Amino acid sequence: MENKKTPEIRFTGFTMEWEEHKLEEILKVNSGRDYKHLKKGNIPVYGTGGFMLSVNDSLSDKDAIGIGRKGTIDKPQLLKAPFWTVDTLFYMTTKKKNNLLFCFSLINTIDLKKYDESTGVPSLSKSSIDKIIISKPKLEEQSKIGNFFKQLDDIIVLQQQEIDTLKQIKQGFLQKMFPKEGKSVPEIRFPGFIRDWKQRKLEEVADIIGGGTPSTGKGEYWDGDIDWYSPVELKEKVYVDNSQKKITKLGLQKSSAKILPVGTVLFTSRAGIGNTAILAKESATNQGFQSIVPHKNELGSYFIYSRTHELKRYGETNGAGSTFVEVSGKQMSKMPMMIPTIEEQNQIGNFFRKIDQTITLHQQELETLKQTKKAFLQKMFV
Repeated sequence: MENKKTPEIRFTGFTMEWEEHKLEEILKVNSGRDYKHLKKGNIPVYGTGGFMLSVNDSLSDKDAIGIGRKGTIDKPQLLKAPFWTVDTLFYMTTKKKNNLLFCFSLINTIDLKKYDESTGVPSLSKSSIDKIIISKPKLEEQSKIGNFFKQLDDIIVLQQQEIDTLKQIKQGFLQKMFPKEGKSVPEIRFPGFIRDWKQRKLEEVADIIGGGTPSTGKGEYWDGDIDWYSPVELKEKVYVDNSQKKITKLGLQKSSAKILPVGTVLFTSRAGIGNTAILAKESATNQGFQSIVPHKNELGSYFIYSRTHELKRYGETNGAGSTFVEVSGKQMSKMPMMIPTIEEQNQIGNFFRKIDQTITLHQQELETLKQTKKAFLQKMFV
């Protein structure tokens, strides 16, 4: 049976097969130029990293699609005219009877890395882009598809803006709900709390516990049922309960790794000091952590987790090392910190937990939207 050039999903009323073309038949690829000779003005200059500055001249009076010529080559962006682009960027304008928004979504379905001709820094050439074979429908169907993905992109942008706003709100509360240097009370407090906060060393309210790695040459130490974390696993997670690698009881016994209780705040102590997450299940870690185990009724897990920015700053300032900076458990244990009663800690911790839960929810919705877009890109193009 002949393989028809039609997508899996189409708008009602469109039945004609899509036509095969070289990309140069629908888009004109233009090279960016150096901008250093230009004076400052009100026209944006775009590079592979996005907006840079403003100039008083433009390369195009038509909206276009920007893609990296060198360096970042796989992140197309829409460029609003008038604009200038740097010489590490191509900008593509549509030829007759082609819709820009459709072409932008089409470019997003192409794996541009396949056309990388370099052996070092990723790079594309105009000739390699021009010869890419694509399929496209008539202009009316292009417009429908282009508008559909524009609406989806607008929703994604709004969702990201909501996340950014929530993070800014959280940052504002972090600045006002913990005492500033030299102060014993914060600017904002929950009703009923009037006592001064007290300065304590971290070791007075928590145990600082390092980790370890069982010998990788001993198979009997690995693939057990004990979660064992490395720093790269934390990323932006708040709670963790399932590590990528697991060790056995024998592996635990034959290494300096230790079982950490639920509520421990994992704290990365090297090669990226200050990433944190809260254990939701008993686990162990490798030696890249100096984890904080709160004393019951003296330090709240979410309260100390909410002070990640302070922990990170202290660790970076007091860390040492010639190959990479590392902060020791002894150094972390001496960290001075203003601390209120456990009741006030719990109120503050619960407040920031709710904010973080809201941010996480919005991030999950954003990821769902991105996955939805990816699925439609796969099914609405040939």
